[in-house]
Amino acid sequence: MTSTAKLPPPTGDRAPHPEHLSHVVFITAAAAMGGFLFGYDSSVINGAVEAIRSRYDIGSAALAQVIAVALIGCAIGAATAGRIADRIGRIRCMRISAALFTISAVGSALPFDIYDLAVWRIVGGFAIGMASVIGPAYIAEVSPAAYRGRLGSFQQAAIVVGIALSQLVNFGILRLADGDQRGRLLGLEAWQWMLGVMIVPALLYGMLTLAIPESPRYLISVGRTQRAKEVLAEVENKEVDLDARVAEIEQAMRREHKSAFRDLRGSRFYFLPIVWVGIGLSMFQQLVGINVAFYYSATLWQSVGVDPSSSFFYSFTTSIVNIVGTVIAMVLVDRAGRRPLALIGSAGMALALACEAWAFSAPLVNGELPAAQGAVALVAAHVFVLFFALSWGVVVWVFLGEMFPNRIRAAALGVAAAAQWIANWAITASFPSLSDWNLSGTYVIYTCFAVLSIPFVLVFVKETKGRTLEEMG
Repeated sequence: MTSTAKLPPPTGDRAPHPEHLSHVVFITAAAAMGGFLFGYDSSVINGAVEAIRSRYDIGSAALAQVIAVALIGCAIGAATAGRIADRIGRIRCMRISAALFTISAVGSALPFDIYDLAVWRIVGGFAIGMASVIGPAYIAEVSPAAYRGRLGSFQQAAIVVGIALSQLVNFGILRLADGDQRGRLLGLEAWQWMLGVMIVPALLYGMLTLAIPESPRYLISVGRTQRAKEVLAEVENKEVDLDARVAEIEQAMRREHKSAFRDLRGSRFYFLPIVWVGIGLSMFQQLVGINVAFYYSATLWQSVGVDPSSSFFYSFTTSIVNIVGTVIAMVLVDRAGRRPLALIGSAGMALALACEAWAFSAPLVNGELPAAQGAVALVAAHVFVLFFALSWGVVVWVFLGEMFPNRIRAAALGVAAAAQWIANWAITASFPSLSDWNLSGTYVIYTCFAVLSIPFVLVFVKETKGRTLEEMG
């Protein structure tokens, strides 16, 4: 090894592959297992909605609160995860999340009553909130700059795989129970098995955290510089001067202190402008109504005349489309950039949502949509999910992992993720009542948010493609 200073490695498409790229991919995939559980736990309730309504004899408003109450836990978990991770490390934070997922799975499968079920859903929500923050932050901190977009998109890829697998498991359990969500299987009702199966990936997540290293930035922050160099050597190109990289991180950290909520304060409108941009991205991602497709799709299709078995099948095919769109985004996010994908996605979602609003405006005939409107609704629902997945589903998580300056990253990411969960709660809790009022009007509201997201991105969001985390701010 010569003493000659090395030039910084190239970024973008011209950057060489890290020698340990497969290892980096493994680390990223293991961390993204939290995203898998995020998607699985968020969507698995779709298969249990009508069974819970029947078992506990509750109306739409009460049912919506039971479904949505987990999102309150999500918001709390997201808001506090950054501080927890700064104090005890990213890996320990992941282990806490895995333990909470496991506890939630057992409790949700064996509730004493509807209130007990709500408590366990809050516990699971707290775990989801933690995973939603720690996954993107950890992946951003261990990924080489040239591959951070693609590796960062593993989080969303894991989420959509989790969603799809939950629907497949639900469909399989429903078939075993002869199409009855309350059918008995080994002493439990089918919906209880749907919620309880999550214990398997939760335990796997906990085991995987034993096989991945701590974030080099956290290691440096607690004085473990030599271990930080070892981790950087595992994930960076051999051309990278490890001493220079550590010095770069240390220099950036000397300009900062442990991020706290008070550091997010701005001179106007309470928060710094960049924090508001992160909050806006998070809220628009949810206000287009994406989670209606994953929490209520089976119920939605049944409400317009689709039989229960087919409604579960359509929920699964929507999840497959979600995966396809996410793969497209993973391929394009470091090539086309984050902003272009967001703009394309907004336009596509607006068009698809407008078509759904038109289709649902038709009066039901014998409890079903007319054939033409039914076909349009089904196709538009899949197109909407496709455009969301290839754009906002991925780029928001990439943006949130990259866009904030180091000195506020953990706290700002926590606030932005909490805002996302609050918006998610608002959509999830309001949908049953809004759809009872006017299903078409509900989709008009979602269309308006998709349209408004276009000027928001054009005016306020800056491209982060190819920039190191130390360059952000």
